[in-house]
Amino acid sequence: MQAELLPLYRKAQLTETHADLSASTEELWQIHDRFAKGDRHSDFVSTSSLLDLKIEIAQRMFHNCHFCERRCQTNRAEKPGFCGVRESKYSSEFLHYGEERELVPSHTIFFTGCTFKCVFCQNWDIARHPNAGTISDPQALARRIYARSVAGSRNVNWVGGDPTPHIGKILETMRGLAMLERESMVDARFLNIPMVFNSNAYYSAEACKLLDGVIDVYLSDFKYGNDACAHRYSNVENYVETVTRNLLVSKDRLMMRHLVMPGHIRCCTEPIVAWVRENAPDVKFNLMFQYAPHNVVDYPEINRFVSDIERREALNIAKSLNLI
Repeated sequence: MQAELLPLYRKAQLTETHADLSASTEELWQIHDRFAKGDRHSDFVSTSSLLDLKIEIAQRMFHNCHFCERRCQTNRAEKPGFCGVRESKYSSEFLHYGEERELVPSHTIFFTGCTFKCVFCQNWDIARHPNAGTISDPQALARRIYARSVAGSRNVNWVGGDPTPHIGKILETMRGLAMLERESMVDARFLNIPMVFNSNAYYSAEACKLLDGVIDVYLSDFKYGNDACAHRYSNVENYVETVTRNLLVSKDRLMMRHLVMPGHIRCCTEPIVAWVRENAPDVKFNLMFQYAPHNVVDYPEINRFVSDIERREALNIAKSLNLI
């Protein structure tokens, strides 16, 4: 965030793979996995950089969608996936001053559609209307990101809804940013901007590998401490295993959020705090108390705000394990 390191997407663009992008998907993954953890740079942009390789794989995944752990296998060139997303769109983009203080001002790009169906969703106008908004044109969005960087943004914050269905366009936009350096009117210093992936962390293992090596900070939700609550309130399966797998991969670049819910201190907050303390004790951990009972009349157990007693209890649990 202090411009002392080259953002990872820039390194990926400078990592030459010599990959034949017409090869089979299996072969491309093999090449990707060999280079993903490397730190090889060249002084020019290769036509088959690691970033290009990620984009090619993402484009293939789009036709048999498994960006998220639902793995609906939809050909999104023909119809939307479970998330409702077919063509990638975003509802708004602006400099956000309400994120964690390390990030602000953060250039937030709010994609439409979501891989979850949270009954208490507070961004339902974005999450439930994937066809609304502006088409995500990578070159146009890259120019907008550059302009926001010149205006003072400290990072690009890919959010939603949920950004997971849009990983392909996110990668293409990163390439668009790298291509801007060739233009004489662009100051390359403002292209060295970190990437933040702000998600529910329910992406697939394949998507996780695509993000690895281009995302500088993972800003991830850890909503539920068990699969039963996740299924009841967000209609997702295998939640804990999926999310913890992804959090462990990203823990060296992780900022974590947990939204405290009424009546869920013991079943969710307490086990989540315990997991974090054991597995990722050095992460930035943010307890959030912004829960509001939106559209939950059919779920009377959460049809209220978090009480003062619950707030203090959640804080005490986190403090007792030295997370806050």
